[in-house]
This record gives sequence, structure tokens and C-alpha cells, in this order.
Amino acid sequence: MAKLYFHYSTMNAGKSTVLLQASHNYVERGMETYLLTAGFDTRAGDARIASRIGIGAPANTFAPEDDLFARIETRLQAGPCACVFVDEAQFLTEAQVWQLARAVDDLGVPVMCYGLRVDFLGKLFPGSAALLALADEMREVRTICHCGRKATMVVRLGPDGQAVTEGDQVQIGGNESYVSLCRRHWRVATGDGPPPAPD
Repeated sequence: MAKLYFHYSTMNAGKSTVLLQASHNYVERGMETYLLTAGFDTRAGDARIASRIGIGAPANTFAPEDDLFARIETRLQAGPCACVFVDEAQFLTEAQVWQLARAVDDLGVPVMCYGLRVDFLGKLFPGSAALLALADEMREVRTICHCGRKATMVVRLGPDGQAVTEGDQVQIGGNESYVSLCRRHWRVATGDGPPPAPD
């Protein structure tokens, strides 16, 4: 039975690597997949999903105004598709998450979404909030803080290398802009707690 999956984590946990490996597993067995990613995130190049470890694949892009149910329906009319993969799923709108859920329910195609759970202020992205509400299955892609604990938060770094605590929710960047931390060290970095106890 087709399901809507949400694989979530902080920055630099390897979400795109996991997505590309899962898609490769289908392709290796002679099945086609449909890859989607946010159109305005061009860090890997236009219409491309890539991992920090050097693997990548071409993808179709989505914008906030796109009807993803219609896009998936059109793709299925063109030929068999075993699974839909969505990278940068935090940038989906709530309406688009419902469209993906409809594609699962009405078109019978599994949809695997990969994205951040929270932003640098510790707030849910709209797409992530909708996926947490609607996904049939959720899986955490884990990474670690510099202290060795599980990282669940992310800080955005300013030009001085210090954590910033205000600004737009979306600012495209990589290791130069974001650091994944455990909640305790995120609180310290954002000025919301005492100095950390020795690790």
C-alpha cells in the first residue's frame, strides 16, 4: 500500500544522500522514480539534487504555486513510476503537502519527503508542520552535535561567525551558514541558557 513518508532532520544529516540512495535502489531494479526539489535552492545547480559526499541526480523543481498532485498525475500518465521523492520538503506549502497526500491516496504512488523539521529559531517550517500532521510514517535522519549528543536544532551564523536570533525563516546556505546542535548547545549559542556543563 502506498504511503506518505517524512524523513526529517537538522542540517547536514545526510537527507539528500539517503534520498538518492533510495531512488538508486529502485532504478537498479528496473523501476523509475520521480525526483522533485525546491526550485529556488540552486546550491547543487539548477534542477539537481546533490549530496555533500559528491553524489547527485537531475530532478524536477517545484515552486509554491505548483499543483503537485497534477504534476505527479501527469508523470504517471507518461509511464510507470514506482516512487516520488521530494527533497527540501520543508519548503512545501501546506496545500502542496495535501496534494502529495492525495497522490498517495488517489493515485497509489508512494511519496517520500526529505526535509528539515525546524528552522534556526526552533520553529517548524510550514511544510514540515503539515508533513508531521499528515505523513503515514516519519523517520528521523540523525546527526550529532559537536558534544556527541544527537543534534535536533540548527543555528544560523552571521558574518562574525556567531549565532543570529532574528531574520527571515528561509536563507539558503550550507556549512558556512548553519551548524547543527543538540538543544542544550543551541540554547547556549542563542543566549537562552547558562553556559554548558563540561561534556
